[in-house]
Amino acid sequence: MKRLFSALAVLMVLAAPAANAQDNYISDELFTYMHSGPGTQFRIIGSVDAGAKVTVVDSNKNAGYTQVLDERGRKGWVETKFVTNQPGLKTRVPALEEELKQVKTALSSAQGDAEAQTKGLIESLDQRNAQVKELESHTSELNQKLIDAQAEIRELRARIDTQKDDLLMRYFMYGGMVAGGGLLFGLVLPHLIPRRKKRNNGWA
Repeated sequence: MKRLFSALAVLMVLAAPAANAQDNYISDELFTYMHSGPGTQFRIIGSVDAGAKVTVVDSNKNAGYTQVLDERGRKGWVETKFVTNQPGLKTRVPALEEELKQVKTALSSAQGDAEAQTKGLIESLDQRNAQVKELESHTSELNQKLIDAQAEIRELRARIDTQKDDLLMRYFMYGGMVAGGGLLFGLVLPHLIPRRKKRNNGWA
């Protein structure tokens, strides 16, 4: 029975770190030594490269060491300052490069769209400018026609006024001629009609 409890206790102790285990990484140094215990006085059992993924098994805050399990199945102690929960550059750089590639692709696509939109706007602006020039030319022609029409109207009015004056002069001349002719006729007519001689009836 005691052996059963001892076995269960050992299993619980071993299972507890595994339950709390999470992915961690060796910080970006060239490498760090892995010791058999929490300190430099313990035997070096190997080294862990920078950026390697490890699982934290235990830690000793007083000694400043953390027990880790690497991807090769080795368990040992490394300085806690070299353990971080951020992936190393070896892991992050490819992801960043891929993200940068996607950003460049999106930027290139956006620039292409912007250039196409700019080209469309320029073409539209050119069309509008051509329409404005055409309207300005048409307006100028209309203005010139209006000026010519106004000049012609003034000339016609001047002719009408001159014709009115001529007509009045003719009326005056005709009236004068008629009046003069009547006066002359009145003066001449008595001389044209013979006078009757008075009869002598013998009463003398």
